[in-house]
Amino acid sequence: MIGLGTLINTAAIAAGGIGGHFFGRFFKQEQQDSITKANGVAVLFIAIAGAMEGMLKVENNVLTSGRSMLIVICIVLGTIIGELIGIENGFERFGEWLKVKTGNAKDAGFVDAFVTASLTVSIGAMAIVGSIEDGILGNYSILAVKSVLDFIIIIMMTASMGKGAGFSAIPVFVFEGGMTLLARLIAPIMTDVAIQYLSLIGSILIFCVGINLVWGKKVRVANMLPAVVLAVAAAYVPVKW
Repeated sequence: MIGLGTLINTAAIAAGGIGGHFFGRFFKQEQQDSITKANGVAVLFIAIAGAMEGMLKVENNVLTSGRSMLIVICIVLGTIIGELIGIENGFERFGEWLKVKTGNAKDAGFVDAFVTASLTVSIGAMAIVGSIEDGILGNYSILAVKSVLDFIIIIMMTASMGKGAGFSAIPVFVFEGGMTLLARLIAPIMTDVAIQYLSLIGSILIFCVGINLVWGKKVRVANMLPAVVLAVAAAYVPVKW
């Protein structure tokens, strides 16, 4: 069934939000801060592993790196586009709307929890590649594994940041569902290189999310999202990145 991976992932995140909401009261503030930072460290290492997989390769028994120019162009130009569009502000406005509509108007941390959690579980190699494989091959195994990870992550984020984290199930449903449907449409032209570029840039954006979790909001990650689109476009440019 095409799209089953998205449904499983969405349900896992919603369940994590519910679990975190009920168990969150058992954690003191300093414990919640520690959980958030530990979560950030885990996200950082997941992102580093994904990025290194896309940059490093072995040639003649020597480890070399590449695609640096691809990263610079996609990240910088993508951020410029995102800043001009105001994607981060759009996320925050949607979070504010959700806060009111769900009866959480007095929850000061709702929007920050929603935005941070949404970026953590929406962007990355597993979300992108998993959605594409689900759309092209009907293989939802990657998204199923991601669902287990997201369930744990959202429990911790809800406990430490608030119930807004659980509502990240909404953008995940839209993003992964949209990617799955798009993959069905572009399957004839989607190449292995395009998927690799997507995974690489997505992992770098996840690293930025980890930075925000560990050190507070330092990077406007949502405004960097156009970099993912540029990564796909770069795969069809006859240039060796």
